Amino acid sequence: MIESGDFVFSVSATTRAPRPGEVNGVDYFFITKEEFKDRIRLGEMLEYATYVDNYYGTPRRAVEDLLNEGKDVLLDIEVQGALQVMQKMREAVSVMILPPNSRELEKRLRLRGTEVESVIQKRLERAHLEFQYFTKYNYIVVSKDGKSDEAADEIRTIKKAELLRSARNTNIRDTFFEDDQEGNNK
Repeated sequence: MIESGDFVFSVSATTRAPRPGEVNGVDYFFITKEEFKDRIRLGEMLEYATYVDNYYGTPRRAVEDLLNEGKDVLLDIEVQGALQVMQKMREAVSVMILPPNSRELEKRLRLRGTEVESVIQKRLERAHLEFQYFTKYNYIVVSKDGKSDEAADEIRTIKKAELLRSARNTNIRDTFFEDDQEGNNK
């Protein structure tokens, strides 16, 4: 879990090998495929998916504990997992973060220098399929090259707007006329 001023970032689990510099429990929980399948079977994953021949998923209990503490939890997950979360947690706010276009996505994947060509091609194919689900999300944020601060600001704006939604403020109905009732009792 990584905490910023606005959100707590959930740490996902994966069966892929760590990339150079990644730390277990910080970047991901790196576990075996057998352990991941056990966690699925036991209902311990809030969401999960296979992506480029590996499992990725979010441990359920960690997210639920943070939400119970009143924290806003940010999940960095792909479409298959996001659809599961949307189904299981109807109050969740979904934001699809996209590069400006597919050429930029390919450029970013190549500049990372962490995948072989076949994996890059699988990721690009998968992105094409996942893009078809963008209308299922509540919001879309385009992350322009070198402008990650702008994308982060847009996500903070979404959070502010969501906190003001009438459905999230039903307690106002119970307290709005309290002063009037106290005045009538005098």
